[in-house]
Amino acid sequence: MNKINYQLELDKIIECNKREDITPSLLLHSCCAPCSSYTIEYLSDYFKITVLYYNPNISEQTEYEKRKAEQIRLIQSLDTKNRVSFLDCEYNSSEFFDIAGGYENCCEGGERCFRCYRLRLEKTAMLAKEKGFDYFCTTLSISPLKNAQKINQIGFEIADKCSIKWLPSDFKKREGYKRSIELSRQFNLYRQNYCGCVFSKREMEKEEETGDE
Repeated sequence: MNKINYQLELDKIIECNKREDITPSLLLHSCCAPCSSYTIEYLSDYFKITVLYYNPNISEQTEYEKRKAEQIRLIQSLDTKNRVSFLDCEYNSSEFFDIAGGYENCCEGGERCFRCYRLRLEKTAMLAKEKGFDYFCTTLSISPLKNAQKINQIGFEIADKCSIKWLPSDFKKREGYKRSIELSRQFNLYRQNYCGCVFSKREMEKEEETGDE
């Protein structure tokens, strides 16, 4: 099956909105400040963004709070064409462990991760619908380690179910990931070398131990 270029799909939506001279509202799920940096910089020219911080997968509450604080700091620091708002969710790691049950031994990037994508996107869509946003989306596709085809597939499925528009994306395209690294350095953002969950943390620590041998 041919892969869809979701960056081109996003381009079409942006061009259509520009022709109609509209600036739609977007609820943008963010996994962390570094991944959201380029995404916000790019999309804030074309959308009125509210960043949703919903990440029950993060391994510990102290880590969650640290990443959330960096997200807020970044939003306050960025100079954007359209104002960017922030929406928080209560930290509840049991929501992640409920969907990860039975998938603890999956490799990073496998079915456990797909279930985690769905968990966070379902919450984003629900809140977007409830609060009257035009679109919902996520920063997840900016990572070279995340499956953009699967993220968009899940996004469209949830959009149909919730009757709200999914904004297709592959933010790693056009050197988006590279730009996120540059912005992370510029704003001295806190970065981690694992996605956030305890399973990815263990896998990272195991790889580091193997590398030291």
